Amino acid sequence: MVVAVSGGPDSMALLHLLAGVQKQLNLILTVVWLDHGLRPKEMPLEEQVVAGAAEILEIPFVTGQLDVTGVAAKQHLSIEHAARNLRYSVLRKVAADCQAECIAVGHTADDQAEEILLRLMRGSGRKGLSGMSMCSNDLVRPLLCTDKAELLGWLQERGIEYCLDASNEDLKFLRNRVRLQLLPFLEENFDAGIRKSLRKTADSLAEDEQLLAELTDAAMVEVIRKRQDAATANESVLILRQPFCKLHAALQRRVVEQVLWQMGARAGYDHILLIVKAAAGGRNNSELHLSRGLRVGVYRDYLELSYPAGRTSWRGRLFS
Repeated sequence: MVVAVSGGPDSMALLHLLAGVQKQLNLILTVVWLDHGLRPKEMPLEEQVVAGAAEILEIPFVTGQLDVTGVAAKQHLSIEHAARNLRYSVLRKVAADCQAECIAVGHTADDQAEEILLRLMRGSGRKGLSGMSMCSNDLVRPLLCTDKAELLGWLQERGIEYCLDASNEDLKFLRNRVRLQLLPFLEENFDAGIRKSLRKTADSLAEDEQLLAELTDAAMVEVIRKRQDAATANESVLILRQPFCKLHAALQRRVVEQVLWQMGARAGYDHILLIVKAAAGGRNNSELHLSRGLRVGVYRDYLELSYPAGRTSWRGRLFS
């Protein structure tokens, strides 16, 4: 198991807790600390603290350097987005190198409450509002149900050293404004238990999401077919119109979303609705032009999603 440790209280608590049970759970741990290149004055101390803990706990220690600002500028991403992408990319590479099955990160119950509010402001659907999962593919979040205050008390009782990230106080970042301004305001003026309420809502939505995911998988079997062009070897996806139109509208949207993801396309809500509308009443031999050369051909019995000219923009038509 790779343990992502920044040197902050959450990840330091995670490291020590996992180290305490590694024999009982037969865990093989590797500590990874990454320099994002954003706080050069603080990095040496944080690396020292994490490296020292790893040495005391007798756990292998790996470091990495990330060019967050360069990637953010090149890919037109926010600093937060670029940092997250780079961080997980390196963590997964380390996990592959040491044959670790998963990556442990230090997200807490407080992080969950913040994340739900952030996703709500971004207009996320049910899946997004179900929050982060304890286990998500190769990521595990052992502290997701633990309050940060509890972790701080645990660290203090044991005299475990940790660092405080000064950027966590910078209000130019939306997440910091949610944590430092919005949540305290809601607690003081509306509901002192707002964090717990948000987590309860996320848990409830996660259960609903699990059911919908199972129904979607079953629907995919009934309404989706794949076809390969013998001449070009290009694979297309067919949506059978009659059984698709019998699905509940919520399942229709989810099926289309899954298909777009499978095609490597953007699953935007506007594109999803266009495809649903085409299935319901699209004229035979008409077509939809989506992003990066994705075409949706409308036939009497099915819709066909394909990249006739490859994954690149083009002006051609399926039907002359």
